[in-house]
Amino acid sequence: MKTFAFLAVTALLAVAAPHAGTAQTKTAPKTAAAAASTDQYVMQNAEVLLRQGTRLTPLTKNVVLPNGTKVNYKSGIVEFPTGKKTTLGEGDYVTTAGEVVFATPASAAAARGDNSVPASAQYTPYVQKGTTPAAPATTTVTAIGTPNDLTSLLTRKVQLLTEKINLMTPNPANQAAINSLNQQLQQLDAQIGR
Repeated sequence: MKTFAFLAVTALLAVAAPHAGTAQTKTAPKTAAAAASTDQYVMQNAEVLLRQGTRLTPLTKNVVLPNGTKVNYKSGIVEFPTGKKTTLGEGDYVTTAGEVVFATPASAAAARGDNSVPASAQYTPYVQKGTTPAAPATTTVTAIGTPNDLTSLLTRKVQLLTEKINLMTPNPANQAAINSLNQQLQQLDAQIGR
């Protein structure tokens, strides 16, 4: 009899379990969990749009990102899980990971409460680290005459040091090239006066 009662309770729980999961799913808040990791919520023309690749779609409701960040589709106010809030400016966007990317220095400054940055300020173009063109193996260095010459010599020194680091990073395998760079650096130091 106890075995029959145990089997009946087990069967009842097996039947009821899927219904309990369904009820929770229906009441769960809608989130942006289905969004792709490359999607962005961008402020454009005073409204927040979902940018998926090159396609822009107007939002019709607020968004809650998987990390808890909330994006108000009407005002562009972003509320982080910590409670901190910021407002998106034109061109600013929020990634699906909840990170805000500012389009201009002025919007970044405004987000931190700094109004000293002019609205016309622009970011300088980003140059990826390690893409500096390699300088030729032999370089002639001229004497210093003006501050511009000093700037060019210091710029050249930075290039040579970068080359040296790149040669030494994996392992100091090319000792001849490193010695050549050291010699060029010594020549530059003599011309700079250090």
